[in-house]
Amino acid sequence: MFIYFDLGNVVAFFDRAQQCRQMGEVAGISPERVHEVVLDGRLNERYERGELSSGQFCEEFRRQTGSRVEDAPLLHAAAAIFRLNVSLIPVLGGLQDAGYRLGLLSNISPCHWEYLVGQNYWNLPGAFSVLALSYEMGALKPEARIYDLAAEMAGAAPGDIFFCDDIMGHVTAARAAGFDAVQYTSTPALVAELRGRGVRLNY
Repeated sequence: MFIYFDLGNVVAFFDRAQQCRQMGEVAGISPERVHEVVLDGRLNERYERGELSSGQFCEEFRRQTGSRVEDAPLLHAAAAIFRLNVSLIPVLGGLQDAGYRLGLLSNISPCHWEYLVGQNYWNLPGAFSVLALSYEMGALKPEARIYDLAAEMAGAAPGDIFFCDDIMGHVTAARAAGFDAVQYTSTPALVAELRGRGVRLNY
């Protein structure tokens, strides 16, 4: 069995409202305007899909908002919104010790990934042998293509992949692609799902 984890709100929690506040502060505009441009529009989607580099994301943000904010503070404001899900650390360690191969399957932008890796969290990226990141793959969950690519990257048949994601729509799409997928609600519930599938780990 190959085990894929979503990143946002599974491995690390994040706060979109905080992102909009912080970006608004450095850009001199309201959080509501940031939300309108970045999240309601396609700017974040294009960034996470890999259609835009970090520089292009910033340039497009400035164009749409009339802001003169420089790239570095804008990207930091966009990315400094994560906190590690510490309850998952012993589970990841236990799965590693038991010999399971682990991967990340995440809709994520370059600045978010670089920020997380830069925090030196012990399990990013070291615990994961496969990094299926949307901006590198050119596809987003819940599109069927991203699950097909993730299976290829893992070198596993879809039916041999277990996947957990906090968004039920992504879980449903993963199941349609042949994965054994569950919604992440809590770490004890995830461990129960794994044990129900015969996974034995020290937790």
